[in-house]
Amino acid sequence: MASDGARKQFWKRSNSKVPGSIQHVYGAQHPPFDPLLHGTLLKSTPKVPTTPVKAKRVSTFQEFESNTSDAWDAGEDDDELLAMATESLNSEVVMETAHRVLRNHSQRQSQPSQKEMTEPEPQPIAEPPVAPSGDLRLVKSVSESHTPCPSESTSDPVPLQRSQSLPHSATVSLSGTSDPHALGGSALSKREATRLDKFKQLLAGPNTDLEELRKLSWSGIPKPVRPMTWKLLSGYLPANVDRRPATLQRKQKEYFAFIEHYYNSRNDEAHQDTYRQIHIDIPRMSPEALILQPKVTEIFERILFIWAIRHPASGYVQGINDLVTPFFVVFICEYIDQEDVDEVDVSSVPAEVLRNIEADTYWCMSKLLDGIQDNYTFAQPGIQMKVKMLEELVSRIDERVHRHLDGHEVRYLQFAFRWMNNLLMRELPLRCTIRLWDTYQSEPEGFSHFHLYVCAAFLVRWRREILEERDFQKQVIQPQPESLQNQSSHPMENASPPMKCFKTDTK
Repeated sequence: MASDGARKQFWKRSNSKVPGSIQHVYGAQHPPFDPLLHGTLLKSTPKVPTTPVKAKRVSTFQEFESNTSDAWDAGEDDDELLAMATESLNSEVVMETAHRVLRNHSQRQSQPSQKEMTEPEPQPIAEPPVAPSGDLRLVKSVSESHTPCPSESTSDPVPLQRSQSLPHSATVSLSGTSDPHALGGSALSKREATRLDKFKQLLAGPNTDLEELRKLSWSGIPKPVRPMTWKLLSGYLPANVDRRPATLQRKQKEYFAFIEHYYNSRNDEAHQDTYRQIHIDIPRMSPEALILQPKVTEIFERILFIWAIRHPASGYVQGINDLVTPFFVVFICEYIDQEDVDEVDVSSVPAEVLRNIEADTYWCMSKLLDGIQDNYTFAQPGIQMKVKMLEELVSRIDERVHRHLDGHEVRYLQFAFRWMNNLLMRELPLRCTIRLWDTYQSEPEGFSHFHLYVCAAFLVRWRREILEERDFQKQVIQPQPESLQNQSSHPMENASPPMKCFKTDTK
């Protein structure tokens, strides 16, 4: 009896719906259907795109799928899209599609008035001719089916059923292939125009997003907005648009107060050596066509002398003079239409505008030097540290070049000192330096740390020439600026191979 009572109690507990208790499940005696383990069962019932065919009864899962076919929505539209998705895309056709999309988009943006015109009746949706590379079925969307295209093929289109189900933004007509370089010039100008619009919209806002501005500036800044962008990225002007005019006026007034207070002391015994060195170094700068203009020489002398007086820890050091030029040229090009920055003529610029440019140049150069001032203090510890960091960097990324230089007793300080002291101003044309500084200013520590990677890139870029060189006895690694003229504006494309541009150093 005790055993019967215990058995009844056990069954009572097991049949009660207690949370967490194990319940009997109908069909649990059969193993679960695993489509990965039974792939052949699925393959045995191919789906016909046009007319649904009842699947052969193979298993419980197959029967369930057949009975609930409405839930899977296997219609003709999906079959058509799936068939298109399985086609392999040809690279030439893809490039043609991309160019066509950009061109149509630009045409619609440049002609907004067309939207107000009466649209013609939509023509029957048709499939474009087959691309030469294969059976690629891309069709126009309903909204673009009546839009003409200059390079449309004259072949008769083949009707495509139910094309209205395709998405409107992902389809374009293809009619053969074209040379990608034929659209290169127009595409480049449109790309520049688009970038310029992005900069203008960002700068016109009440508070400029500096982080977004840095992202845009990293790959280059359009010339029309470069002056304002540099002033913002250098920290000279505030992000708030309303505060900028007052800040400009205040800083310009402050600079000329420095001129009035300090510049007359340039011939005093305490400062005459500094001024004399500045006066000697300026004519040695490049480009000569700009520097040798009397107005420019006077402006540079004032900027450098005032900075030296106000920074006695370092004073004036050769190399600082080169850092004035990019700021001055960028700011003055806002007022003159000069394509060649090396041939800028300031004679046509009003005196008041030159005064403002001078003040802006001084403050932006000061902001730059605040981050690398240890390059110019006693014994120049900043440069020595950066040269050592460059040596360690090259030893990690290209050990063979590092060992080659070390084996021939070439010390990094022999060639990299000037790279750090002048920030590659003597190695690159001015237009390339300006482009490089776009990226430098978009980096938090561009003129100090990022500059190291640019210098390392020079050595890695011309590693073959370096490894072929065997005689370093009377050579110094100094690319000649004269060999960099009349070339493209990419810094690495314009720099000369270091080992082929040696200068004999006999002094």
